[in-house]
Amino acid sequence: MDAQPGKIILLNGASSAGKSTLCRAIQAQIDEPFLQFSLDFFMFGHDVLPKRRDERGLFAWSSMRPKLFGGYFGCLSALAAAGNNLVVDYIIETPGQFRQLSDALHAFDVFLVGVHCPLPELERREQQRGDRGQGDARRDLETVHTFTPYDLEVDSTLPADENAATIIAAWAARTRPGLLGR
Repeated sequence: MDAQPGKIILLNGASSAGKSTLCRAIQAQIDEPFLQFSLDFFMFGHDVLPKRRDERGLFAWSSMRPKLFGGYFGCLSALAAAGNNLVVDYIIETPGQFRQLSDALHAFDVFLVGVHCPLPELERREQQRGDRGQGDARRDLETVHTFTPYDLEVDSTLPADENAATIIAAWAARTRPGLLGR
């Protein structure tokens, strides 16, 4: 039996905007199984990246980064092609990265959600987390929402359960595939 392609709810926002928390809230409320799949699984606390870092050469982040991101996009596509529904949190950093992600996911129904959070709250969360570089949230906020069209936008200062309900209702009520699938 051939699996139907999976559907994707993709949350885009600055670092510390609450995307992962919102993904978990969506998973808890939605009436279909959705796998949470985040680039953070590779980046933080899962020992995927080598500990060794060189300024130049094989272990340079500038060399590893594009390959890691390209592989991550391929993972999303492969998971959805196998019939898995996904709820994804990601920071789309540049128009080129948006095009690369769009190319990888163009065959799937992707519902793209902008997760907004004011800078003072982002900075408070970033400092409280302690696992992100100080200033990452500010840098992200300056660009992350400037070039990306959305199917829906939410304010992450609202409770995650409330935003999850809003996202699920909008996702269920739509009459055509999400923006990336058009």
